[in-house]
Amino acid sequence: MMPPAELAARLAEERLPTRIWRHDAAAFTTAGAAKGQADAIRHRLGWLDVPERAGTWLDDLAAFAAEAREAGLTDVYLLGMGGSSLCAEVYRDVPVPRTDPCTLTVLDTTDERAIRQVTEALHPDRALFIVASKSGSTIEVTSLEAHFRERMREAVGERAGAHFIAITDPDTPLEALAAKHGYRRTFINPADIGGRYSALSLFGLVPAALLGLDLPVLIESARRMAGRTEADAADNPGLALGAFIAGQAAAGRDKMTLLLSPAFQALGPWIEQLVAESTGKDGQGILPVVGEPVGEPADYAPDRAFVLVRSSFAPGLDEQAAALAAAGHPVFTIDTSPADLGGEFFRWEFATAVAGSALGVNPFDEPNVREAKERTQKQLDLRRLRGTFSLDPPFEKGQGYSRREHRPDRTGDTAWTRGRYVAILDYLPADPRRIDVVSGLRAALRRRTRLATTHGIGPRYLHSTGQYHKGGPNTGIFLLFTSADASATPVPKTDYTFSALKMAQALGDFEALVAADREVVHYHLEDPAADTTEALERVLKALR
Repeated sequence: MMPPAELAARLAEERLPTRIWRHDAAAFTTAGAAKGQADAIRHRLGWLDVPERAGTWLDDLAAFAAEAREAGLTDVYLLGMGGSSLCAEVYRDVPVPRTDPCTLTVLDTTDERAIRQVTEALHPDRALFIVASKSGSTIEVTSLEAHFRERMREAVGERAGAHFIAITDPDTPLEALAAKHGYRRTFINPADIGGRYSALSLFGLVPAALLGLDLPVLIESARRMAGRTEADAADNPGLALGAFIAGQAAAGRDKMTLLLSPAFQALGPWIEQLVAESTGKDGQGILPVVGEPVGEPADYAPDRAFVLVRSSFAPGLDEQAAALAAAGHPVFTIDTSPADLGGEFFRWEFATAVAGSALGVNPFDEPNVREAKERTQKQLDLRRLRGTFSLDPPFEKGQGYSRREHRPDRTGDTAWTRGRYVAILDYLPADPRRIDVVSGLRAALRRRTRLATTHGIGPRYLHSTGQYHKGGPNTGIFLLFTSADASATPVPKTDYTFSALKMAQALGDFEALVAADREVVHYHLEDPAADTTEALERVLKALR
């Protein structure tokens, strides 16, 4: 593929932006694609029109947020996964002006410790639960909903339903559940918007309203950016970014490393999901590298391209980016501000669609995410029938942990010698210290090996980089960590606990990685009383 600037010019000459705006599915399919695939793509392009559609929602959202505050529902808990939760974290953490904000806790987990901590700290009279699921049947969300609805019913009786709202597509099981249990409100999102492209839809705007953001300002920013992406011109901001990341990936620089100003740190995991899940398929794709400490130029292999998102002059970050560029590493710079958050959401959505088109992949499906879900369910079914999970290969005992692995035959695989990366898949109990510990270890590993590293918290990464892991290039080295739990909280109306569900998800992902012939090593920490962060640090230091 040609250099990014030339690619942007070519895509502009081919009128790709116009074709995308016309909802032309052929922009994302090959000439021989089946009609069903084209129809499915057209049904996922509604995000383009959200900046205009959203104007009809704003008064209602403002009224609902005021109603919640008047009812004293100021502690908001979002139960969601992937696109239904990551954008809410951005709205919560990006420093923008707010009016009467509620607090927001995002629960996109099946982790025993995290769920128990929230449960024990709950003030039922102040609690408002947002149950967010496009399909209305996501296993993590349905399990969390059942748990917290039972807790609320114990605390406030028949008034429990008034402490819940739903965001979902039309005619889903969640819509029916909300009606059955008397939810305070159900927001029906347009069905033609995919989850990871939903930041400016009701999935994002409902929590944004409760967080006190100025929604008209947010949507006006998105409208301005949307207008700029309509131009068939190389300086179209969405086209330029998409051509950069696709062109660099095609040239072997497929590790898109994000350099983010402090104001935009929260944007990283959202971009990670959007780009990895959209492009990581058919043996190719773009791996976003998020949360890795910035190193010296010599620390990086020639498989890196950098995107700098800065909200103002940032001396340290600017100097680091300049050093990287001087050493020959490509750097794409985005100058923006928190006031333009809506525009940044739209820029990245449009750029990701452009990148998918340029790489020849469908940026709107996620085939391997479904596979991991199916394998999770099979593990739960086996546990119910046999009383134990399936472990193939079995564990071998180590010093304080058990270990098993799958190592593919790499004979003749020239791709394996280039562009490798290490993915840490973390199913250990929640611990706020772990991010800093792992960040330091990632930097040390990069200095020694020059390999890119990622850190995925399970099970949330299954709805994010999980697609890239199985569908993208077979260059990953996967280190999967699980542990015994100190507690076992039942999932209501099932025969399993959250601990069992989380383990089933980890085991299902191991199987999916093996089925895709990925190199994966699974470490299981056996002592539930042990400090799992310290144990993880010891294992990773030994690997260095």
